[in-house]
Amino acid sequence: MNFWKNLLRLETTPTRGEQLHFRIFELFTVVSVINFAWQWGFYIQQIGEVVLPLGIAQYIDISFMFDNGISLVNAALMTLFCLLGFFRVFPRGAYAIAVLFFHLHYVSRFSLGEISHGSNFIGMSLLALALALFFFNEPRFYQRFAFGFLFFFMGIGYTSAGVAKLIGTGITWPDGAHLWLWIAERKVDVLSAGGTFSPNWIQELALENRFVSTLILTFGLLTEVLGFLLWFSKTRPYIATALIGMHIGVYISMNIMFGVYILELLILGYPWGRWFDKFLMKYHVPVNKTSYT
Repeated sequence: MNFWKNLLRLETTPTRGEQLHFRIFELFTVVSVINFAWQWGFYIQQIGEVVLPLGIAQYIDISFMFDNGISLVNAALMTLFCLLGFFRVFPRGAYAIAVLFFHLHYVSRFSLGEISHGSNFIGMSLLALALALFFFNEPRFYQRFAFGFLFFFMGIGYTSAGVAKLIGTGITWPDGAHLWLWIAERKVDVLSAGGTFSPNWIQELALENRFVSTLILTFGLLTEVLGFLLWFSKTRPYIATALIGMHIGVYISMNIMFGVYILELLILGYPWGRWFDKFLMKYHVPVNKTSYT
């Protein structure tokens, strides 16, 4: 019980700084969803058939999304309901409807066999907002619930990713030779896309030294396994920093960028509400401190 109480903190009232923090997170989520909506919307119009049905596409034929600009209509509706939710014109249902459109968009965009998880946290953030505003009317409840929901499932997501690596490959997953293989695979991808590939100094160092490449993978694995530390406010900034470092390391070593993940960790992983409150107090703006107990 204490775990859920500390994670959600529903009994406390958000301070002005925490309210500002929440709105920044909400704006980030809405902007990201709208960006994916239009980016995917135009791409979906180039798809001809479903190769790998995902989610709802396993039960209904989603090929109607590929023609007549339907995916662009879906993007427009997603944009509309996200804005209605953000400006609280239709607070209880707008984000929930946007979640349905987002899911339809996702399964249409990735129906060709390549499944991306670069937008998963944005989808979870939109779902968190949808559930929070649907079930709670007061800011003290829906803000706490949305953040607690995300901390819990992001922690599970990272930890399960690390555990899955151990289940699939065993304790030898961080072997540096595996990183050599993945760098070589990325080299093929980059060459096929642009015609040239120039390894950076980190890649060169990893390819020349198996111990270094093993250290890189070991850091990534340990960081993912410890992802559940996002559940606790005292350890959250430290594990968020490590996860950001891990994602930057993945980009440097394998040219795979999870920019949205890094931004979301920057927004959620640190006590911005407390820092905003200190700034407001410095300029003599009244701040409710009850949430810090």
